[in-house]
Amino acid sequence: MICCDYCEQRLSIGKCAYDSKEKYIEVLKKWIIKSKLKMGSFSSVPKILNADILDHDVNLPKNISRTELLQHCQRQLKTYPMVKRTFRKSKSSSELECGMKVRKLSRVSRACSDYISGPNTIRVLQWNILSQALGQMNDNFSKCPDEALEWNHRRFLIVEELVEYSPDVICLQEVDHFNFISHILETQGYTGLFFPKPDSPCIYINGNNGPDGCAIFYRKDKFDLVNVETKILEIWKVQSNQVAILTILKLKETGQEICVTTTHLKAKNGALLSTLRNEQGKDLLHFVQSHSRNLPLILAGDFNAEPIEPIYNTILENPLGLGSAYADCDTNVNNSKSADREPSYTTWKIRGEGEVCHTIDYVFYSKNKLDLEAVLELPTGEEIGEDRVPSLAYPSDHFSLVCDFKIGNS
Repeated sequence: MICCDYCEQRLSIGKCAYDSKEKYIEVLKKWIIKSKLKMGSFSSVPKILNADILDHDVNLPKNISRTELLQHCQRQLKTYPMVKRTFRKSKSSSELECGMKVRKLSRVSRACSDYISGPNTIRVLQWNILSQALGQMNDNFSKCPDEALEWNHRRFLIVEELVEYSPDVICLQEVDHFNFISHILETQGYTGLFFPKPDSPCIYINGNNGPDGCAIFYRKDKFDLVNVETKILEIWKVQSNQVAILTILKLKETGQEICVTTTHLKAKNGALLSTLRNEQGKDLLHFVQSHSRNLPLILAGDFNAEPIEPIYNTILENPLGLGSAYADCDTNVNNSKSADREPSYTTWKIRGEGEVCHTIDYVFYSKNKLDLEAVLELPTGEEIGEDRVPSLAYPSDHFSLVCDFKIGNS
């Protein structure tokens, strides 16, 4: 059994080797600094440095329309249509202000053909798209058909999900086919930035397409890029294997600037990893505070932490004044605790060790500078299917999060 809630030592005796949590953390710090720990791949297998060149067979016209692109994706996928999800409006939004065409369906609104991108609105899509190398060769999705994990199948499901909701800004994690995604999204008026992990576990896998990392895409007709900063996150001043990208984007029509940041924190369960994630989060917040210039902020990513973990409150209690979009859009006004208003899951998968269903992905935002208008609902268990995801109908083990904000003039 585990001897205490922070140690994780499995001892035959009932006494912890550390007499306090502070002592445990001090020993942990020394261990990390001494070993120069890389919290990515622990494999001694030589790196296989592949280039991002596996999608040379895809060459779409530069002027292909969104409708034509979606039809192209559906032709590739044949009998696997995507789940049609709905938008839930925030209790504080008004139908006239909401930046999308809607039909009234009680508290839920279905998105019609196109999102209307206005000068003071921004739609953000956040998604861990699942690294191809890791998903196919490492992640042990025991109920997922082999065909569903093939890149030639997954890539057009990914495109369909990205294009369907017409986001203004896209934040992605586990990107190991950046050139492909960049090529596709360029046809729709986006440009993007990519920052790989320094020691991506992908590059130890035969047949990989290069390292995975984080990416941000934005509409070129809506934004000018003012500044970009990248960061390898640190734990007690030692570099980890997790990264972040920070951008300052200027709305062309109004001149208003916003800060959009994305990250992907360390995975795996346990008190040790929870402690390390919290330290990564503190470094991330310091990085954001140093470069965001007190602008309206969107911080999106796969934090690999449930709302009960310390990192969740570390973010919400930071002076940046952030809220969690999905929690704040919950209609249960009687429940004031943000963690209890998060969705039941943002990832739902079955691996060899069992079924995993929990919330670890978030879109945090400046509550005093951005008005939350709506969020995209998560699919139901029935819509997902009993074998969960990834599947023939959905390409990742994480679901995309989509949020509509109205930007003030502060």
